[in-house]
Amino acid sequence: MYGLMHIYYGEGKGKTTASMGLALRCAGCGGKVLIMQCMKRDNSGERYVLERLPQITLWKTYPFVKFSFQMDALEKQQAKTWYTKQFLEIVEIVQTGAYQMLVMDELLSCIRCGFLEESFVLSFLNQKPKELEVVITGRDPSEKLLEKADYVTEMVKRKHPYDKGIVARRGVEF
Repeated sequence: MYGLMHIYYGEGKGKTTASMGLALRCAGCGGKVLIMQCMKRDNSGERYVLERLPQITLWKTYPFVKFSFQMDALEKQQAKTWYTKQFLEIVEIVQTGAYQMLVMDELLSCIRCGFLEESFVLSFLNQKPKELEVVITGRDPSEKLLEKADYVTEMVKRKHPYDKGIVARRGVEF
């Protein structure tokens, strides 16, 4: 099997949901999946279920999650150091061929906030194992990443409860 690259991006809801659906499908067909969730805590509903599946490995999340606009310069540098180290470890692991799918949820946001250099991601994509399926989510992908992708789906928000002041609900948004 030849591994392709997916990007789910945009302001609309459903990016993580789509990527986790692909992870479940791959695992259900006997594939091994590695999931990295950037810019999120480890308390989402999908993690509680996915961590029980032996075919899925959930990578650790950043321990001090704040919105990037709430971080000072030192916190941003610490986040960049942490995300860079984690990304490079993941790249090394998937090069072994142990996984058929790599999901990097909110990786685009991590790049946009300056916590990970896009050049590292592009270099990895150019050298990834040919059979590894890669799924990336977030907002504002660069033209270089869009060109590299085989699947590009933009989630467009037409209407969202947040616009009415309804905050994220456990079991639906996280």
